[in-house]
Amino acid sequence: MALFGGSIDYTDRDFDALRARVFNLIRSAFPTWTEDSVANFGNILVESFAFIGDVLTFYQDNQAREAFIVTAQQRKNMLALVRALDFKPKGQSPARTPLTVTLAAPPVGDVTISAGDKFSTLEVTEPLVFQAIQTIVILAGTNPPIGTVEVEHSDSRSETFTSNGLLFQEIVLSFTPFLDGSLAVSAADGPYTVVSNTLSTSLSDRHVTVRVDENDRAKLRFPGAVPVGSISADYKTGGGVRGNIDKETIRKALRSYTDQFGAPQVVSVSNLQRAGEGLDRSTVQAIREDGPASLRVLTRTVAREDFEIMAESVPGVVRATMLTRNERAGIPENQGHLIIVPEGGGLPTQALKDAVLVQVTVTFPQTLTFLTTVMDPSLVTINVSTKIVLQPNVLASVAASSVRENIRTLFALRFASGPNAGGKNPAMNFGFALDGLFSYSDVYDAVRDTRGVRRMSDAPDALLLNAFSHDVALEPQQFPALGTITVINDDTGLPI
Repeated sequence: MALFGGSIDYTDRDFDALRARVFNLIRSAFPTWTEDSVANFGNILVESFAFIGDVLTFYQDNQAREAFIVTAQQRKNMLALVRALDFKPKGQSPARTPLTVTLAAPPVGDVTISAGDKFSTLEVTEPLVFQAIQTIVILAGTNPPIGTVEVEHSDSRSETFTSNGLLFQEIVLSFTPFLDGSLAVSAADGPYTVVSNTLSTSLSDRHVTVRVDENDRAKLRFPGAVPVGSISADYKTGGGVRGNIDKETIRKALRSYTDQFGAPQVVSVSNLQRAGEGLDRSTVQAIREDGPASLRVLTRTVAREDFEIMAESVPGVVRATMLTRNERAGIPENQGHLIIVPEGGGLPTQALKDAVLVQVTVTFPQTLTFLTTVMDPSLVTINVSTKIVLQPNVLASVAASSVRENIRTLFALRFASGPNAGGKNPAMNFGFALDGLFSYSDVYDAVRDTRGVRRMSDAPDALLLNAFSHDVALEPQQFPALGTITVINDDTGLPI
């Protein structure tokens, strides 16, 4: 991965341009010097000056670009810029799933599955490890001897530091990636409360702030009371989309179990549901979009756009739309339907909807007379059928695979690559935001511009969306979702 992005503007200040300008200056003063291609000492000096100028202007361009939110590319600089806005980017979130624990036979004594117990997938190299986040007990005589425990893709960490007795001291946690909301800090003088800012912190308050750097390493700062003695920090690391694994893939317990009398127990485990809610940290492009938007809502949620911004600030929400009586007839006065789409698409969990409701009614409270209901999107499945003419010497299967990939990219909720990687894909939104139409031409362009496709078929059904060759109409609350993709070779008339 390149250290710098590709948008640096050299204008006319690269090596060749600077060299030419220096020689033009020399000729204006010394018309008789024409040996600009000979390896003499004068030319060596000129090219050395041009090289130094090239390097200096590179860094000037880069520093100028990295000074603004709209152009910054390096994560370190972007974090520093949005920190001035008091904006905290989303960190990684761990995938979670219920895990079924089965004993080989009804136990004689109680069997305890403790919080922190670890379970893993069966890969030989780099298995994914999940830990229990609650304690359950399979009681003696239970038949069938089965229990269910919630597990998450994370690892619990605990570190101890010695206070230096100074005001505003800082400590850096050793393990990464730090999971937001998992920190608990205490010292000899008692527990410390994690706060997002220090506006209300006095020198007697046991407060601690957390700042996560570009390497996902957390730095703790004590802005109030000075910790006494040893400082204990308990937190979690891990998370990310790699934890969103299929059902029945967590199959191994990483410790042995006994009942309360010490009798060994044979334990088998399996996740009967797919693990979900695992999210990667916000990309630079996502921070670029979300940081300035955070200035819109300071303490309360009032306007329709405020609801959407605050809903999308909840980890796991990628799209939100707020519909009132003004946008959709039938919604009662002074009520709103806040519709959300989770990362990855589909329908949101009840836990995610509850978190959004807390965000817009408690954390950033709405007006007292307004009633908000958080709802599922109405998904409109769009089936795509296309006929293509292949370029010469191109395998039909390769071209068809590329067509399908381009269509999936068009329907992705976020850009996976390119200069806007991690940013929101504006082509995928609610009917209200898309003026009630999902664009036929966007799909047409995605297919036509695929590598290996010479052109689209001349037939009227060269591209069909839900069996029609026009835009797909969407109601305000409806959200497009990709269905089946059928690619047909126009020369043979057969699916590829």
